Amino acid sequence: MVNDGRAIVDEVSGWLRVYSDGSVDRTWTGPPEVKFLSEPVPPHSDFIDSVATHDVTINKESGLRVRIYSPEEIKKLNGDDCKNKKKLPIILHFHGGGFCVSQADWYMYYHVYTKLAKSVPAICVSVYLRRAPEHRLPAAFDDGFEALLWLRSLSLAQAQTRENNWLTEHVDFQRVFLIGDSSGGNVVHEVAARAGHADLSPLRVAGAIPIHPGFLRQERSKSELENPQSPLLTLDMVDKFLSFALPLNSDKGHPYTCPMGQAAPPIDGLKLPPFLLCVAGNDLIKDTEMEYYEAMKKAGKDVELLVSPGMGHSFYLDKIAVDMDPKSAAQTCSLFQGIAEFMRKH
Repeated sequence: MVNDGRAIVDEVSGWLRVYSDGSVDRTWTGPPEVKFLSEPVPPHSDFIDSVATHDVTINKESGLRVRIYSPEEIKKLNGDDCKNKKKLPIILHFHGGGFCVSQADWYMYYHVYTKLAKSVPAICVSVYLRRAPEHRLPAAFDDGFEALLWLRSLSLAQAQTRENNWLTEHVDFQRVFLIGDSSGGNVVHEVAARAGHADLSPLRVAGAIPIHPGFLRQERSKSELENPQSPLLTLDMVDKFLSFALPLNSDKGHPYTCPMGQAAPPIDGLKLPPFLLCVAGNDLIKDTEMEYYEAMKKAGKDVELLVSPGMGHSFYLDKIAVDMDPKSAAQTCSLFQGIAEFMRKH
C-alpha cells in the first residue's frame, strides 16, 4: 500500500508502477546515477553544441506535440539566395520505451538526436507518443502517422503559420526518413506501411530506419533465452510492457509486435520505402529482428542490415557507457555513420 490508500497492482522495476485506481507513476526508482537519462531537457532556441530545439503542438485538440532539433547548418540556408542552396532532409523520430515509458524530451534521446541532426545534417522531428497502459496500441502508431500527415500538410501549404516558416523554408520534403528506437522501430514499420497506402504528395518517405525494433513472437527465442539482459531491456520489461500496450486479449504474436507473423498483413503486399534495419549482436530480441529481416528479403523489399557486434539493446542511448567504454563509443559512431550513409544514398 502507498500512503494515500492506493495499492500497487503491477510494476516494472525502476520504470513504472500501476495503482489500483488506474493511475500510473513513471518516476524513476532505479539506480540514482542513471536517473539523468530519464530527465526532460527543456527546449532551447539558442544553438547549444550546434543544435537548437523547440516544441510544437501539431494538434491543438488532442495536444499532440513534436520536438524539433535544428542543426546550426540552417544558418547557411538563410539569406536572399537560400532557394539555390541545398535543403536538409527530415528525420521523423519515434522514441522507444516499450510503448509505456520515455518521452521525446528525455536526455537519453536528446544526446543522441542532437548528434545525429548535426552529423547528417538534418532536421529531426521527434514525436511525443501517447503511452500505455493509459493509451494502448494503436495509439502510438496513430500519433506517428499523424505527425507524418502534419509534415505533409506543411509541404502542401509551405508554411501555414509564422512559427513554422523556418521549417518549410529549410527542409526537403522529398527526403523524409522514419527512424525509431526499440518499440519506436515498430512504429516505423507501421507508419511506413500506412504511408504506402496514402497519397502523401508532395512529401515522399525516402527511407525507414528501425533501430533494435521490438519484434517478437509469443514463444521465447534462442537469443531471449541465452543473451544477457541489460538495464535497457530485460525479459520482465518485454513481457510486462507489452501486456500493458497490446490490445486486450492479445499476445506477442499480434501484428503490432510480430509483423512477420501469420496474423500480420503479408509483407510482400506492403508498399514500403528502402529500409535500414539496425540490430545489436547481443540483443535479447536479435533472433526475431533477424527473422523480420529475412521476411523482408524474401518479400523482395529493399532492406539493408547494420549489425553492431557485441552490443546490447539500445546501447547507444546509454551515455554513461558511450562516454566510458571505448567499444560502446566506437560502435555508436559506426551506427551513426551507417545511418548517415543510408540517408545520403536516398
